Amino acid sequence: MILRRCGSKIHQASFPKKQVYCAGVFMAACLVVLCLILYDYYHLRQTLSGNAYLTKQIVDHQAEIAKQRKQIQLFAGEINALKTKLNTLDDFQKSIRTMADLIPSDNDTALSGIGGSMPEDLNPAVPLEKHHDSLMQAMHAQVAGLHQASDRQYKEFQTILKYLEDKQSLLAATPSIQPAQGRFTSGFGYRISPFTGLPEMHKGLDVAALRGEPILAAADGIVSFVGTERFFGKTIVIDHGHGVSTRYAHCDNIEKKHGEAVKRGDVIAKVGNTGRSTGPHLHYEVRLNGVQVNPKRYITEMFAAKAAEIKASLM
Repeated sequence: MILRRCGSKIHQASFPKKQVYCAGVFMAACLVVLCLILYDYYHLRQTLSGNAYLTKQIVDHQAEIAKQRKQIQLFAGEINALKTKLNTLDDFQKSIRTMADLIPSDNDTALSGIGGSMPEDLNPAVPLEKHHDSLMQAMHAQVAGLHQASDRQYKEFQTILKYLEDKQSLLAATPSIQPAQGRFTSGFGYRISPFTGLPEMHKGLDVAALRGEPILAAADGIVSFVGTERFFGKTIVIDHGHGVSTRYAHCDNIEKKHGEAVKRGDVIAKVGNTGRSTGPHLHYEVRLNGVQVNPKRYITEMFAAKAAEIKASLM
């Protein structure tokens, strides 16, 4: 009900209750709809913001994936290059074996020995969007094969190195120089003894020289004996290893001690006239596994001098 004043009179107006109720319901509904619209708008703004962040994340991830695929392709190319180097190294190892006169290895260290035939080169240009997994599997397989081949090749080079070291050790232990400068007076073999006048086996090489002339070690080794022997006088023996030893007798004095290491060319004693001797000289022996052999077979400088002599005669 509404009271309305007109002039001096007051008029009373009234609305049906049903209309008032409906109007209230309508206004409430409008308010609810407005709230829903505002909520949806806010939610939509949040969703759009989240979508923009996700879009940026997707773009970043795609860029990272493209970068990783590029690195995978580069890695595939490096694997191919490494295979080439490994095969080249294997050829080099075989060449060294040939030069060293070393028996070829039964183990094939090249990539052809990995799972049958030599694996083909990887194709770095393969589209990784379609063949990513197959390329990765091939790369893993070939990397494993490269590890196996490199391990075997390392062992092969160790074998070659050991062989060359033994060869070097044998060469260093070979009595290859003339132990004293002088004139050869008696060689290895039978001769008439200057003391008895009877034939005897002379088991060394006699080098006549002035007393006090240096006596040199014919090869690397360890002094195994220093002392005086009944017929040889002051004597020094060097053990060169590999079953080889040398004996230097009739010395004036000895410069080395028992157990001392010597190198080829070291002065070990001086020429003398001790023991049973007809004059200053060096009695020099080479023994192989305890048996005297001809020292001239080992003196390489004698061969060089003889070759020079022959060459001069032919000119």
